[in-house]
Amino acid sequence: MIKDVAALIGRIGLGVVFIAHGWQKVVGSGMDGTAAGFAAMGVPLPTLSAWFTAIVELVGGALLILGVATPVVGALLAFAMLGALVIVHLPNGLLGQGGYEYVLVLAAASLAIGFNPGALSVTRLARARQPQPA
Repeated sequence: MIKDVAALIGRIGLGVVFIAHGWQKVVGSGMDGTAAGFAAMGVPLPTLSAWFTAIVELVGGALLILGVATPVVGALLAFAMLGALVIVHLPNGLLGQGGYEYVLVLAAASLAIGFNPGALSVTRLARARQPQPA
């Protein structure tokens, strides 16, 4: 049970961070501002990339908290973070201003939590309530 509680805490913490970053893109900078920022950083297809990232962070963060479709969500979030790592942060090194340590941790945590969401997730709780075949 302690592993399930730890996974729940991890899902909530990680999900809140992703929701905050997605919200910042949609509401804080706005999608036009986010796309312009992506373009300035050399992100390919900046408008499409901005929308993809914002939606994955917002919706993915919420689904992660709930524990729904976590392997897919974890993989999509990791993909977005690895894209940020390679395209934007890698030249800055691991540590320091603009370093890739943060997005690396987010990518790794997304995979770890996504593929190990614990039993206290909507998907597992719903599965447990289904009648078992005799």
